Amino acid sequence: MRRRRGALEEEVLAAVHAAERPVSVAEVAALLDGGPAHTTVMTTLARLWTKGALTRETQGRGHVYAPAASREGTTAAQTARSMRRLLDAEGRRGDVLARFVAELDPADEDYLRSVLGGSGPASPPEASR
Repeated sequence: MRRRRGALEEEVLAAVHAAERPVSVAEVAALLDGGPAHTTVMTTLARLWTKGALTRETQGRGHVYAPAASREGTTAAQTARSMRRLLDAEGRRGDVLARFVAELDPADEDYLRSVLGGSGPASPPEASR
């Protein structure tokens, strides 16, 4: 069965977070359903390391991987990268950004202003959805 796009990365990240210690490619592969090939897991871990989602240390002839941030921080970084890719794909950046800001909840808009204003981020608003 074929996974949806990005599903393997999500599963690998979840496995690394769940381990609560640095883990090898073989250990991650053993934690995943469906038994993906060792090379597939190795490639996915390397990509997540390149993206900054994981740290990597040499151990013996291979590497061990650990989360670069908390689960929440990792999710926020992935979401931000997705938003950036969508923005880069759109030809009219100004229109997209203006529409995005216009559709923000007032608390989110205030938070965004504080982040962009350089005064340091205020407390993030609670999710209203």
